[in-house]
Amino acid sequence: MENFKNCLNQLEKVYDIVRNSNKTSSLSNLTNEEMEILKYPKRVIEVAVPVKMNNGKIKVFTGYRVQYNDIRGPFKGGIRFHPDVNLDEVQSLSFWMTIKCAVANIPYGGGKGGITVDVKELKIDEIERMTRSYVRAIADFVGPDKDIPAPDVYTNPQIMAWFMDEYSRIKGINVPAVVTGKPIEIGGSLGRDTATGQGAFYVLEGVLEKISAKKNEQTIAIQGFGNAGMHLAKIAYQNGYKVVAVSDSKIGLFDENGLNISEVAAYKENNKTLQGYGAQEISNQELLELNVSVLAPSALEGVITKKNVNNIKAKIILEVANGPTSPEADEILFNNKQIVVPDVLVNSGGVIVSYFEWVQNIRHFYWDMDKVQENLKKRILDSLDDVWNYSHKYEADLRTGAYIVATERLISAIRVRGI
Repeated sequence: MENFKNCLNQLEKVYDIVRNSNKTSSLSNLTNEEMEILKYPKRVIEVAVPVKMNNGKIKVFTGYRVQYNDIRGPFKGGIRFHPDVNLDEVQSLSFWMTIKCAVANIPYGGGKGGITVDVKELKIDEIERMTRSYVRAIADFVGPDKDIPAPDVYTNPQIMAWFMDEYSRIKGINVPAVVTGKPIEIGGSLGRDTATGQGAFYVLEGVLEKISAKKNEQTIAIQGFGNAGMHLAKIAYQNGYKVVAVSDSKIGLFDENGLNISEVAAYKENNKTLQGYGAQEISNQELLELNVSVLAPSALEGVITKKNVNNIKAKIILEVANGPTSPEADEILFNNKQIVVPDVLVNSGGVIVSYFEWVQNIRHFYWDMDKVQENLKKRILDSLDDVWNYSHKYEADLRTGAYIVATERLISAIRVRGI
């Protein structure tokens, strides 16, 4: 239960700070009883997911959906298909989604789901049957006004299309708003595929502006060249930033003069690897320790720990991945005056544009790309302002600032609703 314990420890940190501070806020009289409400998920669902495999045999997988908190709106959170999916992970991620939606100030609560499975071992039609079986198992607990899933690790728009179709069959009507991250053809939003990377870029530019850093003096290293990391790299490169290093799960590329990200992305797409591209090849660990202005861990959890934190030289750590920095490393970086911009803010672009998709589905009126980007930029930069101001108000790191923002909004909702 280490991951979920870390979540609860962050709440305790917020409680201690606001209770011991002489700063005036709506949390000044925060009670232990109110904090207790935030420490428990509202509902934990574990289901059997039987699937008829191509060999004719039935295989039963384990599926989860944790609905953490819906005090501010329907549960919201992705579904992942991965062999390491377990209750602790799903519960931790549902907590993070609760915080993330509150930081972004969108009318959602937090949820998360998944199936313990290695999809690399399944055929495409087996994945479809598994998805539909999972939908049937949780159909009573999801819906546009209850819980709106989305893609996550090893799930994608096609899987969301199957999810929507199966749910619509069960309900007997077309229900596009039951999931987000769908294909455009059936109600997906423009800009959803690039939203996480785009949002991270807006946050980066906002932070640089706040510390009066010049764009042409920044060097960026991005660990992780999946959807979020690749789009962040592309957008930064297209906007004139020097991206000196990127990496996938196997290897990294480094060029002190800057990589041509358009060429790197094309090479990766054609070869399914970064190996052999032509730049200096480095390890993922070496990438983390480069002397750069901005380090963007965009792949795995727990890559910056007390073991390597003193080798991290970047002035700004932009957490595109969930949980890349351990609590111990967080404290050391803060004391070293390095800025850790937290995951619950940096990667919130995905859920913000998912919210836009949901709104478009409900209204049956769809936006052009300019409107999506304009609204994403405004909302995520407003969130950055809130987090930045609270962290300075309480003389805390940005993660704590984000959690204070979220806690204030959640507690305010609890008090107004009288729960």
